[in-house]
Amino acid sequence: MTDIVTLVRKFACAIPVAVGLTVSAAQAEPIKIALAETPSDEMAAFFVALDRAKANGLDYEWTAFADEELAIQAVLSGQMDIGFGTPYSIMQRSKAPLRIIFQLSKLKFFPVTTMDYASLKDLDGEPIMLHSRGGGTDSIANVIEEKEGMKFGERSYVPGSANRVVAMMADQAKATILDLSNKNKIIAEAGDKFHVLPMFDVDASDEALFANLDWIEANEEQVDIFVKALLSTWRDMTADPTIIRRETNPDGPIGQLPKEILDELDGFYTEAVAGGLYDPDGGGRKAAAADMEWYTEAGQLEGDPASLNVEDFWYFKPLDAASQ
Repeated sequence: MTDIVTLVRKFACAIPVAVGLTVSAAQAEPIKIALAETPSDEMAAFFVALDRAKANGLDYEWTAFADEELAIQAVLSGQMDIGFGTPYSIMQRSKAPLRIIFQLSKLKFFPVTTMDYASLKDLDGEPIMLHSRGGGTDSIANVIEEKEGMKFGERSYVPGSANRVVAMMADQAKATILDLSNKNKIIAEAGDKFHVLPMFDVDASDEALFANLDWIEANEEQVDIFVKALLSTWRDMTADPTIIRRETNPDGPIGQLPKEILDELDGFYTEAVAGGLYDPDGGGRKAAAADMEWYTEAGQLEGDPASLNVEDFWYFKPLDAASQ
């Protein structure tokens, strides 16, 4: 395990820590967006929304960080304006008024193991490979432990589901948690070796868009353009998942991905929409309530979920305006 983790980390470090894209527009200062990973098929819909926002006058730069923790810290420090993630623990502890404005995706992840395990309980004491400390897969592992009355062994962290597939295929790990696309990939390639363990349903947020409330209020027009573009994309994608491939800019970061990935965009988004990965309403109050329950159970929020004030974590005004 150590070898593959070290290899992946070295690979991540070999890539420039930040990859940026600046779009020309009339606005003097572009908004700075902190991505939690490099562009992939999972982010194609987001980049379609960015192109729509650009067409409506949004000026932006994006930076891809190695993991969610770095993206969150970049927003906390003021280095970046908007970030990817679900920083509930930091929101509750920090004096900075971070707020979520849009649910990008739900926690639709799948425990994938070798045939040595038949149920989640069989993983009691066994090592597991996850995406990042404090991230979505970490919270899933916490809730599995709580619901199943068991405890995983050592947790190792390898950002990116695709990298975890590589580790599994190389016999460097026996258990991990994967997204829809990479779950399908590993089962298609090695279904005789790996399988998906049965698990409970999850409707909480995996990735969300968040920012400092002071910044949101000071940049209301830009935030409104951004959220309207996201909402229109998510709704159009729900009606016709193939719109993502058709609207992907061939000269943009997604358009530069390998042809075999681009050729699978229709299939990925069709499966993702059917599997409930995206909320066509951007999450809003429904997602906020689900998040309070999930992240409390996951140990990343303290208190009774029913007593937590969702407006301490979400700012609904931009999404409400876009929905009208």
